[in-house]
Amino acid sequence: MIEQKRILSTPIPGPRSVELQQRKTAAVGAGVSTGLPVYVEQARDGILRDVDGNQLIDFGSGIAVTNVGNGNPAVVKAVQQQVERFTHTCFMVTPYEGYVAVCERLAELTPGDHEKRSALFNSGAEAVENAVKIARHATGKDGIVAFDHAYHGRTNLTMAMTAKNMPYKHRFGPFAGELYRVPMAYPYRWPGGPEHCEKEAFSYITDQIHAQVGEESTAAVIIEPIQGEGGFIVPPKGFLPRLADWCREHDILFIADEVQSGFCRSGDWFACDDEGVVPDLITTAKGIAGGMPLAAVTGRAELLDGVHPGGLGGTYGGNPVACAAALASMDFMAEHDLAGRARAIGERLTGRLTSMAERFPQIGEVRGRGAMIAAELVTDRETKEPAAALAGAVNKACHERGLVTLTCGTLGNVFRFLPPLTITDELLDEGLDVFEEAFAASV
Repeated sequence: MIEQKRILSTPIPGPRSVELQQRKTAAVGAGVSTGLPVYVEQARDGILRDVDGNQLIDFGSGIAVTNVGNGNPAVVKAVQQQVERFTHTCFMVTPYEGYVAVCERLAELTPGDHEKRSALFNSGAEAVENAVKIARHATGKDGIVAFDHAYHGRTNLTMAMTAKNMPYKHRFGPFAGELYRVPMAYPYRWPGGPEHCEKEAFSYITDQIHAQVGEESTAAVIIEPIQGEGGFIVPPKGFLPRLADWCREHDILFIADEVQSGFCRSGDWFACDDEGVVPDLITTAKGIAGGMPLAAVTGRAELLDGVHPGGLGGTYGGNPVACAAALASMDFMAEHDLAGRARAIGERLTGRLTSMAERFPQIGEVRGRGAMIAAELVTDRETKEPAAALAGAVNKACHERGLVTLTCGTLGNVFRFLPPLTITDELLDEGLDVFEEAFAASV
């Protein structure tokens, strides 16, 4: 058991981490970067312990993966039991109950009470790519519409839907075709501000789809209900329901990419739940299995059943150990109301960051839902000029003080806060103290 306490035994990074980073440089391709070269040897809930004995507060959760906390006893037990039974058969060769059970749980938990089917994969990018395959197969149409500031993955197809060039797309083209991009309903940066965004965004965006693609050529619209890597952008109230309704009116599938926002992170089981949006297809990963690699596409039964046998799958997709971890994670989320805990964390984060914004004009906006909160940094609140250099400086200062933080945003100027949903209030408050101290030292 790791004491839930920040401990700085050495400078960050410490000597053993420095040595390991040198080995990494000699053995791992430079394209696989490291934001904080501190090598972890053990972790539990809100604390990461490194090889030098430092204990860092975790405000990243492995990018929204360890929602149930690192070292969750229920997940550990389920994984150990499954490893003893068997580690792999390939579900497409000789199936097993765990895969079926995960799909049954996804049918219960994901939005909507219609009949559903799921297919399991390894990563969020795989899930998104397969959702596009399903949509094109079902509709017989090719066009896929994505949004500015979107992040959908690093495969060739999902890179084409991802908005940010560096580091995700730079010199990796050409990309897959029949993929179109429209503006995101981004209240903070919409011309005229949030009120104009609420009034104008839906009509402007659907007009753009009509003009650029044509409804009759559009297979699907894919959107993150809360954009992740793009900056935790939350569209205005009413936008998502209107967009989903518009898609149905025009025989276009509505795909919700909940890879980052799913599994209690946003304060609901899924971010779509906040306004009762029911997608035709929903992609999930990250928080589904307590750190084990698993992802899913869940959707209307006729869509997934319409694909020919063998058209979906993969050797490792729905690995039995990952399925065991997912079932234990979902049970833990339900039993401990982690959606409610995410809302409580969000209130604490929002209150503290809003108070900081009163002191620091460089915090242009605090936004998000649940334990998915962001602060957008600017050099000037009037011009809203992005303060990417400041974000980098604060991030570095946090790391030096033993707080694992993450930046994001297409413009590189957004701090995202993603603590494990099992973090204690005391540790959350201490982490915010560290963040405020680092911020004050950097401005």
